[in-house]
Amino acid sequence: MSKMTSDFFVERLKAWGVTRIYGYSGDGINGVLGALQRDEGSDDAIEFIQVRHEEMAAFMAVAHAKFTGELGVCLSTGGPGATHLVTGLYDAKADHVPVLAIAGQAETTVRGASYQQELNLDRLFADVADFTQECSSPAQLRHLVDRGIRVAIARNGVTALVLPKDVQDEPWEEPKVAHGFTRSGPGYSRPRVVPQESDLRRAAEVLNAGRKVAILIGAGARDAADEVIAAAETLGAGIAKALLGKDVLPDDLPFVTGAIGLLGTKPSSDMISGCDTLLMIGTGFPWAEFLPPDGQARAVQIDIAPEMLGLRYPVEVNLHGDAAETLRALLPLLQRQADREWRDGIEASVATWWQTLEDRAMAPANPVNPQRVVWEMSPQLPADAIVTSDSGSCANWYARDYRVKAGQRASLSGGLASMGAAVPYAIGAKFAHPTRPVVALVGDGAMQMNNMAELITVQKYWQRWADPRFIVCVFNNQDLNEVTWEQRVMEGNPRFATTQDLPDVPYARFAELIGLQGIYVATPDALAGAWAEALAADRPVVLEVKVDPEVAPFPPHLTFEQAKAFMSSIVKGDRGAGQVLIDTARQLFHEAKPG
Repeated sequence: MSKMTSDFFVERLKAWGVTRIYGYSGDGINGVLGALQRDEGSDDAIEFIQVRHEEMAAFMAVAHAKFTGELGVCLSTGGPGATHLVTGLYDAKADHVPVLAIAGQAETTVRGASYQQELNLDRLFADVADFTQECSSPAQLRHLVDRGIRVAIARNGVTALVLPKDVQDEPWEEPKVAHGFTRSGPGYSRPRVVPQESDLRRAAEVLNAGRKVAILIGAGARDAADEVIAAAETLGAGIAKALLGKDVLPDDLPFVTGAIGLLGTKPSSDMISGCDTLLMIGTGFPWAEFLPPDGQARAVQIDIAPEMLGLRYPVEVNLHGDAAETLRALLPLLQRQADREWRDGIEASVATWWQTLEDRAMAPANPVNPQRVVWEMSPQLPADAIVTSDSGSCANWYARDYRVKAGQRASLSGGLASMGAAVPYAIGAKFAHPTRPVVALVGDGAMQMNNMAELITVQKYWQRWADPRFIVCVFNNQDLNEVTWEQRVMEGNPRFATTQDLPDVPYARFAELIGLQGIYVATPDALAGAWAEALAADRPVVLEVKVDPEVAPFPPHLTFEQAKAFMSSIVKGDRGAGQVLIDTARQLFHEAKPG
């Protein structure tokens, strides 16, 4: 049988280093699936992971990219399969990771005929993708693959390739050496990007003049951990972490203040609000209200993406460059800050904060304090663990109470903040690193939305993993909790039960029904033992914890207006857990800051 265009497509993906595709089958992509099947026995065959839903395939591709630094790949049929991919692709776009989406399409002969599952997918993907094209002939495919993957990797973005059914099954022909054809090749190597020497000197002058220097890092600083620490030591600075940069530095460093923003810590908030100089490295942290007021602090920013420079704060010196390379060039120009009073104050604040978090985690609740769930997890996790979190109130406890150790990795849907990403992220992480334990922290809303189905994916594949440790920790509070608190604090409205109530689903029992292990916890004293049991299990575990929905996931400093809105929600009849809410309200008014 002659080689089909789909066979060439699979060969070209392998030439680009693709080893795994997450997807779901359908007739619109059967040509490519047939090529994968024909190649299945080869030594370098691409592994196909069958998911329960195409959105989850895209999230798994994002996780692959985040936890390996490689291109993530997802696949769907055309029509509804392709539209299902979009949320996960926007997650890749928002968090700046390279992902290739492969989608089927109706035959070219019926394009424009309102045929079944015929959608203009190039238009659908136009906003989310840096490069999107529909292939109309075999001779076009070679350069679409080469250019598309190169663009995705180089720009840390999304490429979407749409392959009509008939093109997939046409005989393969190499592009001709003739007018009207082009002949591309695979391969890409990242350049060394370093700012001009004059800009480095300007940046050093700003930083050396600072007496209260704060550093804010994001995921873009991941390969520059040693250089970031060296800069902080020289400048006498503290280091705050945007949420996507949580795993860049361990939390046992005394000058690391933790997360910043709505899910942040008091030391980070105090440091940023009190600094006179700000160094931002590899971060697109969105909440500008948590940065210093204009004119208070001089600022330097380092980022490999020029479009992110000067976007959140009026930066005096913008340095377009790789974080590690730029810092290595900048460090010899920095002067050691002799006065360590600022740094000593930061370290004292961090030490006090960790004690505060422990006190909060150990506070009684009805029945289990959700903060304690993560607080008990942190010391038991091995140094090579990978942790994912969903969006919602569980992300607060992930951001604050999870104490990252050196060597651990962690992530969540950052810029998009999508519900339903934690379990597919964890699955993608586990396939990328089958010898490492993986934990997903998930609210019951996200579990009911789409994560429960992906437990079936776990059941299908877990015995392939060299290390079976895979834990899904479900915070069961029968409430869409983050939005409930937003209703109270941001709108001043009482909890709207019609939109917020969730059914009480037996998640641990569901796990047992499909051959996984289930652990149910309804008392705080059982948490430590439950985590130990889960981490020692011989198969994946769903650890379900019945947590109190009235433990407030508030920002580190609540404004007076927010505290007033919260009290308004109580006055309007939202008493929730009664005295718990009243006590919380008193505390918030005591801690609230004007404006």
